[in-house]
Amino acid sequence: MAADSSSGREAEDGFGAAGYQPGGPGFPGNGPGGTHAPGGPPRGADRFGTVTVTGTGSAAAAPDLMVVSIGVECRADSVEAAYSRAGASSEAVASAFRRHGVDGADVRTAGLNVRADLAWREGEGQRLTGYVAASTLTVRLRTPGSASAAISGAVEAGGNEVRLNGLELTFSDDAAVRARAREAAWVDAASTAQQYARLASARLGRVLSIEDNIPVQGPVPLARMQRAASVESLAVETGDSTVAMSITVVWELLDLP
Repeated sequence: MAADSSSGREAEDGFGAAGYQPGGPGFPGNGPGGTHAPGGPPRGADRFGTVTVTGTGSAAAAPDLMVVSIGVECRADSVEAAYSRAGASSEAVASAFRRHGVDGADVRTAGLNVRADLAWREGEGQRLTGYVAASTLTVRLRTPGSASAAISGAVEAGGNEVRLNGLELTFSDDAAVRARAREAAWVDAASTAQQYARLASARLGRVLSIEDNIPVQGPVPLARMQRAASVESLAVETGDSTVAMSITVVWELLDLP
């Protein structure tokens, strides 16, 4: 959280945000008769400048959606054989998820590639040893509580060729949680701005601008499993997921009454 550095300079040299000297002619609010310009500070209120504060806040709730990244990696002597095995293994994984109640629309292919498998041999250099075909699926599990059984069934179906890359616990609709996090960020920003105003022997005026900063939410990682035939002992605990928000607010600073 940081205060606008221009505010301190304006207070130090005695000039307001628009370059007018507070209390002097031409400063808003000090026209003839003491009236103030429309939209300006109230009568008798001199502006010191502005204060800019960034507030942060968060809110937690139980996630209702789990996104799983899972795939297969198959080696064979030919491109055709590797590709065919990867396709069959990937379909077996997808079918296992569907048997556990996952809708077909929640299973999609996120990656597919075939590459040469090269190995270095002393005296021979780099030699072609075969081909590797890999396929990755992104699966949305809408009942995180039963995710362990679904993932276990998919890994068992894929056998030793399965690759469990990770998962993300999130929300199908995070609007309500994000609103609570935004309110917490506002309270944080306002509290800090009030403190800066007291330190500057001033008070807060109007809000001049609000900027909504949305932090990037990182996934909840699950260790990569390179070789696994089954994961009966793997338990996925959902717990609570936290949504964080950040806002930047600019207030005008007014003289004390």
